[in-house]
Amino acid sequence: MSEYFEHGSLIGVVTTQPLDRVLDYRAPETGCRLGDFVEVPLGPRKVLGVVWGPGRGDWDLSKVRAAFRVLDAPPMTEEMRQFLVRAGQYTLTPLPAMLRLATRAPGLGDPPSMRRVYRRGDGTPPRMTDARARVIAAAEEMGGLALTLKELAETAGVTSSVVKGLVASGAIVEEDSPRDTPFPRLDPEFGQKPLTQDQETAAERLRAGQCSGAYQTVLLRGVTGSGKTEVYLEAVAEALRQNRQALVLLPEIALTSEFLARVEARFGARPAEWHSGVTMTERRRVWRMVAEGHAQMVIGARSALFLPFQRLGLIVVDEEHDTSYKQEDGVLYNARDMAVLRASLSDAQVVLASATPSLESWANAQAGKYDKLTLTSRFGPAVLPRMGAIDMRAEDLPGARWISPSLAGAVRKRMETGEQALLFLNRRGYAPVTLCRACGAQVACDHCDARMVEHRFLKRLVCHQCGESKPVPTACPSCEVDGKMAPVGPGVERLAEEVADLFPEARVAVLSSDLYGTARELKAQIEAIAGGGADIIIGTQLVAKGHNFPNLTLVGVIDADLGLQGSDLRAAERTFQLMRQVAGRAGRAEAPGEALLQTFQPEHPVIRAILGGDEEAFWAAELDERRAAGMPPFGRLAGVILSGSDVAQVFDLGTHLARHDRPLRALGAQVYGPAPAPIARVRGRHRVRLLVKAPKGVALQPALSDWVGGLRLKGDLRLALDIDPQSFF
Repeated sequence: MSEYFEHGSLIGVVTTQPLDRVLDYRAPETGCRLGDFVEVPLGPRKVLGVVWGPGRGDWDLSKVRAAFRVLDAPPMTEEMRQFLVRAGQYTLTPLPAMLRLATRAPGLGDPPSMRRVYRRGDGTPPRMTDARARVIAAAEEMGGLALTLKELAETAGVTSSVVKGLVASGAIVEEDSPRDTPFPRLDPEFGQKPLTQDQETAAERLRAGQCSGAYQTVLLRGVTGSGKTEVYLEAVAEALRQNRQALVLLPEIALTSEFLARVEARFGARPAEWHSGVTMTERRRVWRMVAEGHAQMVIGARSALFLPFQRLGLIVVDEEHDTSYKQEDGVLYNARDMAVLRASLSDAQVVLASATPSLESWANAQAGKYDKLTLTSRFGPAVLPRMGAIDMRAEDLPGARWISPSLAGAVRKRMETGEQALLFLNRRGYAPVTLCRACGAQVACDHCDARMVEHRFLKRLVCHQCGESKPVPTACPSCEVDGKMAPVGPGVERLAEEVADLFPEARVAVLSSDLYGTARELKAQIEAIAGGGADIIIGTQLVAKGHNFPNLTLVGVIDADLGLQGSDLRAAERTFQLMRQVAGRAGRAEAPGEALLQTFQPEHPVIRAILGGDEEAFWAAELDERRAAGMPPFGRLAGVILSGSDVAQVFDLGTHLARHDRPLRALGAQVYGPAPAPIARVRGRHRVRLLVKAPKGVALQPALSDWVGGLRLKGDLRLALDIDPQSFF
């Protein structure tokens, strides 16, 4: 039983407010326990907090105020408190900011109550309109889950009167429902599929790890299409048998719907869901049911790591190499690494699943810190695609064209046999640069040091840094000459125009995150493509993230050299991962697949490694280079991001830090910079970076805290520390 504090005794409370310390209060009339969620006064406000321990009593006790009440919510466990403390210490994040991550649900302390909800009924409206059809589609999309009137109307993009009009016909059912209901029980014996010998061997190892009840991290590596999902769902099944909770992290919201259907087919019911597309009502329900143990499994984005699990037994990080697991604003953390930390505190199992693991995970598996399971063959009759390069130096390609004759011929052959082709280009929009042919000026964002990207579907120029947009100019903003503005370079929209010219008879679908207003629209497009609704798919990296298109047999990479440009530490690794992932989309069913990479550098080591498929050799070579340079995973990096409206002030602060780096030099660390960030101005704020490089194993975080701890930032100057930076923008 946790420690109890009687009425009036001194308690220490961590609040969600930006105060980097534990505050003293008196226990409320009812008393409270360690970990209780409480409502406390802070100035004139009532704020949320958690009882963190006894009060310190190091100031005037006569001024200590009493907590108002203990909230009707399950107390925060010791394990969760430790996780927030340890994660905050690692990322150098104040504890209140960590607590905010763990309380992202509305009305946590509200008592259970009834609410009026709406769900799909059996009736049909006497007259179908577009607005009514959208309401019915939105209700069906929720798979039986109920929505409030406001949520259903907003999801469908209609007024509440349209929803109420459908109630009379029975197309929508209106009912009173408890706010927070348990999720249906998942049956680990339901829908179990036969596994290949390869899969069964891996699944048995994971089941054994679950049964042990001990902490374990496993790297589950398997070629695209090898059935990694079925294998780790067996680990989920064993966690359910052990009466423990499971969390599966996905890198992309667009994958959630398809994955939920697979989980329902395997366990007979839908699990809980946690990501930015979930309604606030459902967020509260998920948070409370996870805390009460009535949600056995959660499918979520990286923030699901901070849900209040009571009996966490398994965390799966699917596509563990994906860069979207790194939070790049607010609290800067890597969900893959935090999953390992959380599991270690919960005696849980972590499964890091990927066809192309991150170099850090690969090195940990090679060193024996992680267990390693490998699936070497594709599930069922499908075989790995044949890889080939198209040497663009030998292609007769007209100006302003990007699809080589060789690739166009391969696409046509697939279309003639009724198969699908995917053309991959990792650039959104129509053209990355709009240039004046009279004076050479490029259209830049007014608030950022970034070129604006033309989006012809929107008929706008858009800044991909801050979201600023403006109409495409007819006259040059610099020299004012009319009719000389020209798009330079291809984006997926421009590629779609070229495809329409080359293949006028083809049905073309463009998959790019900025072309769909809602996750539902994107899901509908993906389902249509999977059902054969397109001959040629044009996509960005969105298509590389786990979608299954059974009839897709050809992947053409328009610019395989794109990711090799620049000096990014991880450029080769990310290019290798992305190209292998995209190529793996081909040949998922009986028809053999083919992947063709257009490149001007067919002799480049990364391109050769992609074509040869010798992943072991690629990782070994990358590890040797990193080891020689003392870079991660054989060294440590930390980024310092300074920003402000006055560029001179920002640089002065950076120079001051660089000159007073004694705490870091004592560790053998080096400080590089200050230097302008690659995108040096975002939303009107100038950005300067410093990079700290330190030997592996040193206590870097305390030295960084000592280094920046005495700074007093003037005006609107801001400083952010990024431990283990993944990008340098």
